[in-house]
Amino acid sequence: MREHKQSIETSAHEQAMAAATIGQLEQRVKDLSDRLNQQAAEKEPPAPVRVRRAPAIKAARVQRRPVDDPRWQRVESRLADHEQKIAGNKQDVENARTELEGKLSSTKDELGGSIARTHDEVVVLQKRGERNYSEFTLDKSKDFKKVGTVSLGLRKADTKHKRYNLELIVDDQKLEKKNVSLYEPVYLTLADRPQPMEVVVNQISKNEVRGYVSQPKYKKSELVGEAEVRNKLPEPTQHQ
Repeated sequence: MREHKQSIETSAHEQAMAAATIGQLEQRVKDLSDRLNQQAAEKEPPAPVRVRRAPAIKAARVQRRPVDDPRWQRVESRLADHEQKIAGNKQDVENARTELEGKLSSTKDELGGSIARTHDEVVVLQKRGERNYSEFTLDKSKDFKKVGTVSLGLRKADTKHKRYNLELIVDDQKLEKKNVSLYEPVYLTLADRPQPMEVVVNQISKNEVRGYVSQPKYKKSELVGEAEVRNKLPEPTQHQ
């Protein structure tokens, strides 16, 4: 009984000691945790402060051409050569244009003489007796109007640019002429005429044009017959 009582007391003492030890350990763990938390709070760095930086201003680089740079001298020399070539080409074009205008003028003279710009000029040309002239006034429409031996139809009249579109019926053939300028003759070659027919517009108004048709006075057959008659006539005799 004594031993049993001693064992109970010893067990109770050990339990008390163990409980005290556990309590001490828990307290120490708590103290250590508090201490670690405090140290971590002390060592934590402050929140960074954002500072806005002004945008950097890039200085414009000004490239200055050296006065005596040989590369620039070569560039300037090439530019001068190109300018001379362009000037030469312009002169060639102007010369060609002058020559072409001269040829066109001479061709007009060969084909029918001058271009009549008014009714009075048409009368003057008519008096020469070389060609027949028929004046006309055309309204814009889809129909055709008979003028001499040709039928004409006005399709467009541009008063701003002095141009017109025309349709023609010649020898049962339908032709179309677009963007014809004022005073520009339209030449039509006929089988029985020694020279081309001319259609000239010398006045353009809104939806209307005026002009004339010019054609050779004599046919080829008439000219050939006249020549044959002359050849058959006896030569005049010379009286001694």
